[in-house]
Amino acid sequence: MASFLASAALIFVTIIWGFAFVVVKDSLDSIGPVWMVAFRFTIAAIGLSLFIIKRFRNKTRHDWWNGLVTGFFLYAAYVTQTIGCNYTTAGKNAFLTTVYVMLVPILSWPLYKKRPGWYVFVAAAMSLTGIGLLSLGNGDAGINIGDVFTLICGLFYALHILWTEKCNKEGADTIFLTAQQFIFASLFAWLTAPFIDGVFPLEGLMNTKVIGSMLYLGVLSSLIAFLLQNISLKILPGSLASLFMSFESVFGILFSVIFLHEAVSLKMGIGCVLIFLAVVLAETRFDFRQKCPDSEKMLENGEIC
Repeated sequence: MASFLASAALIFVTIIWGFAFVVVKDSLDSIGPVWMVAFRFTIAAIGLSLFIIKRFRNKTRHDWWNGLVTGFFLYAAYVTQTIGCNYTTAGKNAFLTTVYVMLVPILSWPLYKKRPGWYVFVAAAMSLTGIGLLSLGNGDAGINIGDVFTLICGLFYALHILWTEKCNKEGADTIFLTAQQFIFASLFAWLTAPFIDGVFPLEGLMNTKVIGSMLYLGVLSSLIAFLLQNISLKILPGSLASLFMSFESVFGILFSVIFLHEAVSLKMGIGCVLIFLAVVLAETRFDFRQKCPDSEKMLENGEIC
């Protein structure tokens, strides 16, 4: 039952994140991308901090440093993704973001001396082919500036994942680290928004649609989604969890077609399929069985995996 609920939670998270691409695209006419990031993570930071206020006691400088770096990578990923969504379609934005799946093992090679398996390079080639088809499939002359920002977003997502993994291996408090990254991401956004987006979007905040969008992004897409993700990853095997999470891109393009009426050509569809298969291959090698860490010893003790 726990595995079933965790699986359902991750599917729910990908639906939330998939629809967030539509929400972001639909709100960018009224509010700048960096202001949007500032509002969403401020809401998430306040909401989560109220529930875990006692965990802020007796934290070391190292704990706060980990939170600051994690928050910066989160800020950079979401800012570049949101800027990218302003110049490209929500569907392309959703699929191009998933390049982080290939970048995580590739960046682990020079950073942590962990050589990726052969399947990662095959997945990277598939993903690059899919990116080309997706970017050129709508008749454009090439990759546009929005696509470039989205691909940069994938790099920052990968760095965010690698740093978070490092913190977890050091025994970091996962929930506290989540609150920290919300706090620092919002702080970075508030500091840079006036220079990137300009004056405070007071007129935009008078729009009830924008207020609803910020609440959706702050409460559902940030606070609840990240908490459900962290809880589910402690229950499900990594390969199965990764498979569920990769459906974010599928829901992203599905909702963009339904609600934003974005057109998807055959070439773009093939590109999406290639990117999705590359993500699944890189994360799972198409093997969704739960691995038993020491099956022989467990059998000797009368236990089952």
